[in-house]
Amino acid sequence: MGSFSIWHWLIVLLVVLLIFGTKKLRNIGSDLGGAVKGFKEGMAGVEDEHAKIDSKEVGHTLEGEVKEKSKS
Repeated sequence: MGSFSIWHWLIVLLVVLLIFGTKKLRNIGSDLGGAVKGFKEGMAGVEDEHAKIDSKEVGHTLEGEVKEKSKS
């Protein structure tokens, strides 16, 4: 039972088209594309937030003077 040939895949595609129809498959494809696009934008937003947090933590100098040295 080796791999499927091109004819097997064409028959499967034909059956799927007959069951779901082209309009429903087009809607599923656009929904899936929108989900992937939203995921990529969300991941880019997370990376931007991490970059902002990292830039805020780096390069800050605290200024002040020690009034009393604590005994440890």
